[in-house]
Amino acid sequence: MTTLPDTLPSTIQGMKTLPPYKLVSRDNHPQNTVIKLGTAQIGKGTTIIAGPCAVENRETMLKLASSLSSLGVHILRGGAYKPRTSPYSFDGLGKEGLEILAEAKKYSGLPIITELTDIRHIDLLCAYADIIQVGSRNMQNFSLLKELGRVNHPVMLKRGLSATLEEWLLAAEYIMAEGNPNVILCERGIRSFDSYTRNTFDINAVPAIKNLSHLPLIADPSHGTGRRELVAPVAKAALAAGADGIMVEVHPQPAQALSDGQQSLTLDEMGQMMAQMKSVAPQLAG
Repeated sequence: MTTLPDTLPSTIQGMKTLPPYKLVSRDNHPQNTVIKLGTAQIGKGTTIIAGPCAVENRETMLKLASSLSSLGVHILRGGAYKPRTSPYSFDGLGKEGLEILAEAKKYSGLPIITELTDIRHIDLLCAYADIIQVGSRNMQNFSLLKELGRVNHPVMLKRGLSATLEEWLLAAEYIMAEGNPNVILCERGIRSFDSYTRNTFDINAVPAIKNLSHLPLIADPSHGTGRRELVAPVAKAALAAGADGIMVEVHPQPAQALSDGQQSLTLDEMGQMMAQMKSVAPQLAG
């Protein structure tokens, strides 16, 4: 009968098991990835992304873009195509929304991020957006991820509603494996048993992902909580935990917003939060 040695050979002892997400892993790429976009450097310093859940009309979007720029926001968000739980909810203005976003970019100087919901819209979004967002519902839409791996645009990949960290990182691997290295991860909360908040923001994920991967990580406390009064505290917590930035929803009149008004900050609240965040992100000062 063959007996196993008491100790393994030194060559085996020294081997480290590599994770299945080889390109995404920090083991493969020890230095932090920094994605440059205009004056913003995502992955270096603190990046602030803000704007309404959905583009509703031209006048509101232009005024909001100008105000957010003056507050020190780096990137403007706004949904032209919106995946909604109910088929009767407002699902965006489509191409008209993209045209409004492009005008808001020209007006404010802010690059824009908007969500891709349909693989057939990739070329259209690439013509207008600076960053393409993959929402939670599409995190494991592998055909969509592969196509985004073949474009020359940064992609923000949101964590799925119930996705493990490994599933999330493997979704990012799909994009990078096709040749696009410019992937940004976004922690936006996971589904739990508690109904007080819309989701449970997974603060553990922030330092865990920064340990596992070299990719930039943005926190979304708006979707992570679903409650306006919790957005600023969770944003500060995420930055303190090591997030590279935050993405929040802002609307001039949240009560009249066509989507996600309950989690959207007013402009005054956004200004207050920016001031508060300087205690954990001093580089925001000035």
